[in-house]
Amino acid sequence: MIEKNRLIELIQQTNQSSDREWLEQFDQADLRLYLDHLDITHEPRGGGSSWTRRGDTPAVVWRKAG
Repeated sequence: MIEKNRLIELIQQTNQSSDREWLEQFDQADLRLYLDHLDITHEPRGGGSSWTRRGDTPAVVWRKAG
């Protein structure tokens, strides 16, 4: 697995507005997931493009006002 510092460097190369201190709060698995997501955003959109949502989060989120 890529070291945490290297993951942060790669993320910052892709997303130059990301703050190192903020990224350091996350573990390696979450940083890897975010980097993978960033990489997919650079691919052309279309039928061959896909991103699979992990099963640990809901596809739809809502809030009740009040």
